[in-house]
Amino acid sequence: MWTVAKSSITLMCQGRLFADPKKVRRQWAVGNFVTATILFVGAKAGAPIWIAGLTAGLIGGALQPYLFKDLRYR
Repeated sequence: MWTVAKSSITLMCQGRLFADPKKVRRQWAVGNFVTATILFVGAKAGAPIWIAGLTAGLIGGALQPYLFKDLRYR
């Protein structure tokens, strides 16, 4: 299990895991932007930072499978 994770991380860092690394970076940036925006808006709305962080993390994490559904591996 650790070997699979290690080799996947190595290939991803080398840019050889996905067929279109630019699309991966773009989708990752979109997910991070949405998560950060939700965190910022939640904190500005007066929610405690831990609730805003929890909400942003849950929504951002749930968004990742949708963003990454069309990515192709090599």
